[in-house]
Amino acid sequence: MATPEQAPRWDEQVQRRLARGEETALGELYDRLAPMVHGLAGRILGDQAAAAQLTREIFAHAWEHPEDFDPDRGTLRSWLGALTHHRAVERLRARRAAERAPGAEAEIRAVATAARVQYVVDSLPQPLRETIAVTYYDGRTYHETARLLGISEQAAKQRMRLGLELLATELADERARQDGAGNGNGSGNGSGET
Repeated sequence: MATPEQAPRWDEQVQRRLARGEETALGELYDRLAPMVHGLAGRILGDQAAAAQLTREIFAHAWEHPEDFDPDRGTLRSWLGALTHHRAVERLRARRAAERAPGAEAEIRAVATAARVQYVVDSLPQPLRETIAVTYYDGRTYHETARLLGISEQAAKQRMRLGLELLATELADERARQDGAGNGNGSGNGSGET
């Protein structure tokens, strides 16, 4: 597994290779991050064909505009995740507007928030992710979680608390970015789009 120091170097190398037009860089990027992009798009759109189409568009954008990625603002994973989230929500809004469904905006926000929560949980370190999955998603007590994971009940509580704190921080940061994007300056998603 890559250390935190290695991840940005890989991201920057792939960005430079994409800028030079190296198709192998696109293949490497796709192989590593397409499952995350497709999964996030699928959770938001609820349509696998639309998710596959959006996945192709996201990687086409990375190929055509590698300069939009700013390594100082995060990783390629986070950039592609934010770009996917943004475009999928736009598609969902357009689809709902076309359907003229009442309450569509609330539904879109709920679906987008659920997808974002799942994305953040999936990005947590394995011990935190599995503790949240067992405790929250499976509805187990801390005692049951500790027994299943082979850890102390105190460790289960600490992992759950840290995981939820990280989740809350990431969601608050996301809300701040969305609020910044909605104020007319167009700089909220880091993708260079307005």
